[in-house]
Amino acid sequence: MIAKTKSELVQYCLDNAIEVLNFHYCGWDGNLKTLNFVIRDREHLDELLTAGERVDGSSLFPFIEAGKSDLYVIPRIRTAFRNPLEEVPTVDVLCMFFDRDGKPFESAPQYILHKAAVAFEQVTGMKMQTMGELEYYIVYDADPLFVTPDQKGYHESAPFCKGGDLRTEAMRMITACGCKVKYGHSEVGNFTLDGKCYEQNEIEFTPTDIEDAADQLVIAKWIMYQLAYQYGVDLTFAPKIADGKAGSGLHVHCKFTKDGQPVVTKDGELTDIAKKAIAGLMDVGTSLPAFGNPSPVSFRRLVPNQEAPTSLCWSFSNRSALVRVPLGWTKKVDMSAIANPGEEPSDKDFSYKQTFEWRASDAMADIYLLMAALCVAERHGLEMPDALEVAERTYVGLGVNIHAAANAAIKSSLEQLPPSCAAAADELQKDREIYTAYGVFSDAVIDWQISYLKK
Repeated sequence: MIAKTKSELVQYCLDNAIEVLNFHYCGWDGNLKTLNFVIRDREHLDELLTAGERVDGSSLFPFIEAGKSDLYVIPRIRTAFRNPLEEVPTVDVLCMFFDRDGKPFESAPQYILHKAAVAFEQVTGMKMQTMGELEYYIVYDADPLFVTPDQKGYHESAPFCKGGDLRTEAMRMITACGCKVKYGHSEVGNFTLDGKCYEQNEIEFTPTDIEDAADQLVIAKWIMYQLAYQYGVDLTFAPKIADGKAGSGLHVHCKFTKDGQPVVTKDGELTDIAKKAIAGLMDVGTSLPAFGNPSPVSFRRLVPNQEAPTSLCWSFSNRSALVRVPLGWTKKVDMSAIANPGEEPSDKDFSYKQTFEWRASDAMADIYLLMAALCVAERHGLEMPDALEVAERTYVGLGVNIHAAANAAIKSSLEQLPPSCAAAADELQKDREIYTAYGVFSDAVIDWQISYLKK
C-alpha cells in the first residue's frame, strides 16, 4: 500500500515524478480492464482521483442495455500500487463502479463481494479472511534436456522445472503491487504433446481480508499473463487441458477473526465456529460451482480418482474431500528446535495459521463472485440450527479415499457435485434465497448467472 488517503497518493505521485495513472476494474468476464491517463499537474491528478471517469457499462456487463449504459469508475485509493512492469513511472489503482445516481452499481462483482463481507461481519461479529492458490500451466517448446517424468513435477527444481524463473519474477512483481504472496512451486502436472511442453506451477497467497484477497488474485492473474507474453510462452488457468493429466484449481483457504483474534481452533482442536462454516459449504456445495466453476471445462476436472473433489464431504489432510483441513501447527511442538540442535526452544503459538480449504473452484471463475459466494455459504452455515449435525454427517476420516472401491458405501451416502454448468444452474435456482439474503446477490444477478450457465 502506497497511500491510505487521496492526499497521500497525490503527494506520492508528485514526490516520485509519476507520469501515468492507470484505472483498473473487472467487467463481467472477470478480466482486469485498463484506462490510461497521462498526469498533467496536481490539479489534474486530484480531479482524476476524486471524480473518476465514465465508461461504457454495456461493453463491460452483458445485461446493461446500450441505451443507458454509462457507469462511473471511481478509484479505491488504498488499492493503489506502483506498476512494476512499466519503465515510465506509473501508478495503478483499482476502481469501483457507480451508477448515474452516484450509487454503487449493485451488480458489479466487486460490490457484491463487499456486500457479502459486510453482511458476514454484521451477522456473525467476525471478519472473514481468505487466500487463494493459483494453479496454472505454462506452455513452451519442448526441451530434450532434463525432462521430468510425466505427472511427476511436484516441487521439482531447475533445470527439471523450466518455468521457475517466470514464477519467481511473477511473485516478485505481485509482491511489489502490495499483494501478500506465501510461496510458489512447480506442481505435479507436466507432459509433452506435439512438440510442446506443458508444465504446471502454483503461486499461493497468505490469508487476508476477503475483499483484499480477491483484489490480489485479480492483480496476480494480470501480472502473470503479461510476464508470459514477455517470455514468449503461453500461460493458462484452464481447469483441464488434457484428460488423464492434472487439472488446475483455485483452492480457497478460509479463516475468521473476532476482535483481531483467530477463532478457527482452540486448544489445538477445530472450533464449532469452523465446523458450522464448513457445514454451510456442505449445505450449498452443489450450487457453489455456479460461481466457482462457470466453464464446461471445469467439469472435466471434477472427476473421480483425481485430486479434485466430487463428493460433498470434509476431512483433515484429505485431498479427495471437498473441504480439507490442512496441517495447522496446532500441536505445540517446537520442530525447529528438533531440526536445529542447540537452538533455544520457542513457545510461540502458530495455530493462528490454521485454515480450511474449499477445493472445487478454478480460476475460470470471476474471483469476486466466487469469494462472495463462499462468504455467503459460510455465513449461512453459522446461522443453520443443525450445522453441527451436518458437519458430523459429512465428515470422513483422515486418510479415507472416498474414490476407493472399499469406501463405496461412504461415497453413496454423500451428495455429489453437479456434473455440468446446466446442473449447477439448477442447484443455484434451488439455493437462490440463500444468496439473495441480506441483499448480497440481487435476483437479477442470480437470473443472469442461471441463464448464462444454461447456455
